[in-house]
Amino acid sequence: MTKMIMAPEGMQEYQRMTAHFGRDLVQMQQELHRMKVATKEQVKNIEITREVKGMMPLRKDYPVELPKAPDFLISLRAHTVWEKTPVKLFCTVSGQPNPVVKWYKNNVAIDPLSAPGKYKIENKYGAHSLIITTLFGIHPSKLEVTLLESFGVTFGTEGESVSLVANMVVVPDLPNLPPEAMWYRDDTLLMPSRWAEMSIGGGVAKLTLPHLNKDDEGLYTLRIWSKDGTAEHSAYLFVKGTVYVRNKLTNTKITVRGTWLRKSGTKDWVQCNDSPVKVCKLPVHGLTEGASYHFRVRAVNKDGISLPSRMSSGVTAAEVESDVEGKYDIAIGQEELQGVYVTIPGPPTNVHATEINKTYIVLSWTPPSPRGRAPVWYLIEKCVGDSHVWQRVNTAVQLRSPRFPVYDMEDMKSYRFRIITVNKYGSSEPSEPTAPIQKVDPYGVPSAPGQVIASRNTKTSAFVQWEAPKHTNNLMGYYVDASLVGSKKWFPCNHRPYKHTRFVVHGLVPGDTYVFRVQAVNAYGLSEESQESASLFIDAALSTPSAPYGISLLNCNGSSMTLAWKRPKNTGGSKIISYYLDKREAGSVDWKEVGPHPAVHRTFTVENLTSGVFYEFKVQAANLAGVGLPSEPSKAFACEAWTMAEPGPAYDISFWEVRDTSVLVQWKPPVYSGDCPITGFFVDMAKKGSSDFAAVNAEPIGHCYLKVAGLETGASYVFRVRAMNAKGVGKASDVSDPVCAKALPGTKEIVCGVDEETGDIFLNFEACEVSETSKFTWSKSYKEITESSRVSITSSGRHSKLTFVNAEKEDLGVYSVAVTDTDGVSSSYSVNEEELKKMQELSYNIKHPIVPLKTELNYEILEKGHVRFWVQAQKLSSSVNYRFIVNDKAITSGYKISHDVSTGIIQMTIEHFTKANEGTYTIQMQDGKAKSQSTLVLVGDAFKVALKEADFQRKEHIRKQGPHFSEYLSFHVTDDCTVMLVCKLANVKKETTFTWFKEDEEITVDVPPNPMSGSCSLPIPMFSRKDQGIYKAVLGDDRGKDTSVYDVSGKGNDMYFITICSSASDLVLQCTPEGIRLQCSMKYYTEEMKTIWFHRESKISSSEKMRIGGTSEMAWMQICEPTDREKGHYTIEIHDGKKSHSRTFDLSGQGNVQMCYMNYLPSVDRGRVVGGLPDVVTIMEKKSLSLTCTVWGDPNPEVTWFKNEQEIVSDDRYKITFEGGKFASLTIKIVYVEDSGKYSINVRNKYGGEFVEITVSVYKKGEDIPEPKLGQSKSVATAKPGTPAPQSAKTPTPTPSLKSPTPTPPPSIKSPTPTPAPKSPTPPRSMRSPTPPRFMRSPTPTKK
Repeated sequence: MTKMIMAPEGMQEYQRMTAHFGRDLVQMQQELHRMKVATKEQVKNIEITREVKGMMPLRKDYPVELPKAPDFLISLRAHTVWEKTPVKLFCTVSGQPNPVVKWYKNNVAIDPLSAPGKYKIENKYGAHSLIITTLFGIHPSKLEVTLLESFGVTFGTEGESVSLVANMVVVPDLPNLPPEAMWYRDDTLLMPSRWAEMSIGGGVAKLTLPHLNKDDEGLYTLRIWSKDGTAEHSAYLFVKGTVYVRNKLTNTKITVRGTWLRKSGTKDWVQCNDSPVKVCKLPVHGLTEGASYHFRVRAVNKDGISLPSRMSSGVTAAEVESDVEGKYDIAIGQEELQGVYVTIPGPPTNVHATEINKTYIVLSWTPPSPRGRAPVWYLIEKCVGDSHVWQRVNTAVQLRSPRFPVYDMEDMKSYRFRIITVNKYGSSEPSEPTAPIQKVDPYGVPSAPGQVIASRNTKTSAFVQWEAPKHTNNLMGYYVDASLVGSKKWFPCNHRPYKHTRFVVHGLVPGDTYVFRVQAVNAYGLSEESQESASLFIDAALSTPSAPYGISLLNCNGSSMTLAWKRPKNTGGSKIISYYLDKREAGSVDWKEVGPHPAVHRTFTVENLTSGVFYEFKVQAANLAGVGLPSEPSKAFACEAWTMAEPGPAYDISFWEVRDTSVLVQWKPPVYSGDCPITGFFVDMAKKGSSDFAAVNAEPIGHCYLKVAGLETGASYVFRVRAMNAKGVGKASDVSDPVCAKALPGTKEIVCGVDEETGDIFLNFEACEVSETSKFTWSKSYKEITESSRVSITSSGRHSKLTFVNAEKEDLGVYSVAVTDTDGVSSSYSVNEEELKKMQELSYNIKHPIVPLKTELNYEILEKGHVRFWVQAQKLSSSVNYRFIVNDKAITSGYKISHDVSTGIIQMTIEHFTKANEGTYTIQMQDGKAKSQSTLVLVGDAFKVALKEADFQRKEHIRKQGPHFSEYLSFHVTDDCTVMLVCKLANVKKETTFTWFKEDEEITVDVPPNPMSGSCSLPIPMFSRKDQGIYKAVLGDDRGKDTSVYDVSGKGNDMYFITICSSASDLVLQCTPEGIRLQCSMKYYTEEMKTIWFHRESKISSSEKMRIGGTSEMAWMQICEPTDREKGHYTIEIHDGKKSHSRTFDLSGQGNVQMCYMNYLPSVDRGRVVGGLPDVVTIMEKKSLSLTCTVWGDPNPEVTWFKNEQEIVSDDRYKITFEGGKFASLTIKIVYVEDSGKYSINVRNKYGGEFVEITVSVYKKGEDIPEPKLGQSKSVATAKPGTPAPQSAKTPTPTPSLKSPTPTPPPSIKSPTPTPAPKSPTPPRSMRSPTPPRFMRSPTPTKK
């Protein structure tokens, strides 16, 4: 302040601010006086209100503090202040509960922390204030802003994210003071939100749309305040939907709209309408009063449902008639003023339809008076036409609003409606019914837009404008569609209704031709399409060409100069048709035309010049739009004759086939060749901006082109060319324009192929860019092909094709194509000898086509013995012709001949195939131009095989007409070693019989087979060699019979033994009275199985020392009187016919041998048969039989005789004697055939015993004496419980001795002899040994 008093300028500022604050003080005093008056008036009104309420008969006591909406008692007022001056804004707010106050600037919440010290917010007793302090610095509007690179036309898809970025230069660039940027969409200011994120700083302004929606489509404008005003940039954003749903609403099967609703604060969306609606509005009812809702819409068509629209802002459901609240108003209900106390409400009045369309109608009415002193709701009734049958309209919830939408109305029917008022006391009388109401669209869709005109805009866009429709009917906007000429497929150009009658269509392909149409849209749908526009070729709008440049001197003879120049960089969208040249002498100001006629090419010879004078030239290009700007004046050229011996400069350097690492350089030879012809060229290259040129070719080249490879992708290069002759290297050409080693987007190469219809070899090229004036120029070895009898050239749109008339070796070479009036679109292709040969072969096959066959002519035998001859082609048309030839005779009738185009099969079926059908079969076919033939030779052995198979199939078919086997006889082995013969049957009935046979003898089974079950089986338990043979099953009834035969031998036997042998257990040791026994258990064991025993890898033969035998459940080896020599490894090998199964046991332990030896000692005194009995006895019927033997044992043994496992009791036929404890005998007085069988004797004392078996065969007189056979039984007898298994033995000597050799014991059931133990238990004398099984064999003892 002191500084301000000293300075005159400060004093003036002080006086100005003092006067200003004085005025503010006066205004504040006036405002305080106004508030006092207002407060006094309000107190009076409150007193009046209390008096009125006291006079009213109140029904309830109101709370002391009623909820009250926020209200500004003192509102904000406008302020005008000086720059850099602080300001204070304040207001007074009331409400119950206390409201929350937030301050905003330009609709953006003020955060004091965002600018510390600038904003201060206070709240004292309901008075809220915002203090804005002085902020010294530069205002954003004082910055200098220049926009550089900005966002262009952008394309996005619903659900994706997109960012619009603009780069700028800001002066001064202050980090804490960015420019003030504003974003607009279709002239609507955007504010930061969850759908639009804005940032600015660091020279970049950015708008990010994180989740695109069709609402985001539009013209976006960035507006930045600067020192010189505003800097703006605009570009269009297109948002494409995931499902295209815009079609005519008139076709309800194609396009409909649906509406969805979500309650505020929840995540679940609830569908509002049960069926899609066809208009763009929908009344939603059934909402909860006081709840807030959001809404969104989804469109539907035959292809699916679109993504949902962006949800609406929150909407709160509330009654239309709410309590009146104002600053100074007192609300008095109408019921309070009624003189009579009424409880039942009256009927509503003025029932009418406020909105009618084809989807729904909206009913409205005036609430009743009186209302009945209680909250009311409404019931709606309807009737059809003039009938008086009223039907309740289901509103789902209590309807409290005096408006309601009605949907369930049939088309072409009129309805009347009436309303009933209801409260808790009762219901009113119905209201007066409405007049008949029918669903109808009052407006309908707009009419079609008028004429559509399309014109060029840029290389990728078009400007489309049209006439507005005659009948707009509340028009919402327009949709523009485009289609490629000839495609008949339309695609949308905008995805949001556009309100103007002109639109710029972006994203079009340069060089393509499009047509456009427009549709108008309103809430009821889309109009008819407008007429299509005229076709438009997409290219830049026509304009005059830019200026030519690079004028150079090619030759001078003293009176004329030959000049050349470069094409304008911008041709103006049209072909350059001429060039105009002007000249002047150096130092002169006036330009003169060179001649009356313009130049057609980019070289021109200027005549009538003065020798020794310097001249300057300029050139102008002309196209259909007019003459363009002139070029810059050339440098001064001296008109002096060239006399040097070396050639002049080359000119017109151009670049073609630009790729990422290579470029083709072309030029034109010098006009001045020197004293002798030009012999070659050198090409020099340098990077852009460098003057260090390097020669590309070490040796001169004789043609005017060179392909330079090995370039750096993305780098720019410049070139120059030097010509040479015999005198030396001439002057270098002007440096070329820079060329970037990068292929044009979408660049394609030449493709070599063969026409599938004509077989012609061609080269095809598709340009990535063309203009309306573009032409395809084909060259061979980079010499343009003008007229040639070898090739023909056709071009259309982006495609050009060079077709060889008759490709030969002279057509080999490099072919290239260039597209004029483009940015160097070109390509080349080298046709070599190898590739030409492949193409010629393919061409020959097409010109001389054959029908390609998947399968040559073949045959197959069908079910009934029919023979089908068939061939399959890869492809057949419906016009195919064919014929079958058999033995050089064409088949015309007698056989079934057909074809199937879809599969390519041609077939001929012979129903009765006989010997007469032997021969050669041929099919000849023709399909269009293609022909083919296939032959099958069916003679000799091949024919016999086919004939045999046909006969078999014929018989099979006949067989299956009656009962038959669907699966013939087979067998398998069950877990209990039973061989099971099985078969499956088909086409049987109750009368069908089934019989089993073996060797043609019928087999009687316990359970008769049941053919109706579909399968039959024959079990063969304990299978042995005697069960082998040929088994047969016969099935038959009155329709025929069928037979199945199976030979159960060989393989069947092997499979049986494989199953048994694989079940063999490990060898186990068992001590017996005779010594040691090694035994191997298995499911079933017979002597037919091959078993071999080994001791220390030496084969063991059965002997008195080593006895080998078995029972029905095991194989064993008995070691009698074991000693240390019997120690070692023992192995048993069991052969099943294919492989052997081995089991081993180690008998090396001393304890095992000793323990078994201790058990052996008591066996010396056991009961035994010491001699006298044979193995087999054969006797004639009616003779007497006596079986006598000598037994021994100490004490004397007991003797028991058995026949077929049954004990024999002495009687009149059977006489049993036992004399002196040594001699036992069994005598049969008269024997019969029935007495044949197994006889055995069991001798036993307390130390043990044994039994011996004898086979007795009785034959009748006159019969041959049968060979002795060992009988077998189908069942195995088990030992009685607690009785040791009987053991048989025979010795050749009658006297017992410890060292006497003991005969090999017979196979027996697993012996229950105790395992080695300290002491072997002795059985009691009364215990008998069971009779051994019938098939047990007592081997004959070895004779000494």
